[in-house]
Amino acid sequence: MSAANSMSAGTGKLICFVCRFRRELRDQEHPMSRTRFINPQTLSKPPGYTQVVEATAPARLVYVAGQLGMERDGKFSSDFRLQAIQTFENIKAALAAVGGQFQHVVKMNNYLVDMKHLPVFRQVRDSYLADENRPASTTIAISGLAREGALLEIEAVAVLPKSAAKGAAGNARKSRSATKVSRRKGR
Repeated sequence: MSAANSMSAGTGKLICFVCRFRRELRDQEHPMSRTRFINPQTLSKPPGYTQVVEATAPARLVYVAGQLGMERDGKFSSDFRLQAIQTFENIKAALAAVGGQFQHVVKMNNYLVDMKHLPVFRQVRDSYLADENRPASTTIAISGLAREGALLEIEAVAVLPKSAAKGAAGNARKSRSATKVSRRKGR
């Protein structure tokens, strides 16, 4: 083997080592986000939710404010089931605004004005959530909600992959830009 070939082979090994080192460094700086849903055997089996949800970064945390069973016109049905369905539809719309779905929800806080509605609440909730990897959940009875006629309210926390941010955020920016442009034209 000539000195030039030997040197070239050594340079190739050095370049491969540098490339691998850079890849490892990049992976350490930007590890994949991961969400684990865990029901430890040391805890009782929960009905329709998960006891522990662990999310590793990088990811996007999305907090959905408490949603009521209110339609866009501000009206409520007097039927609990219809309010529950509308509440989940409102959460679905909020998640979609950032490129999310119910599969990304890791925590839900549920507030009911009467616990007699719990079985119906669970039926509706279960129709929106996959059978596996249910979010951690807390359901409590409260004496009332801020809007008269509301029978339940649900808050949600979702963990979305970092990569999904571009499309949803880009659409939101485009929408805001279009609004600004139309306001300027209206002057």
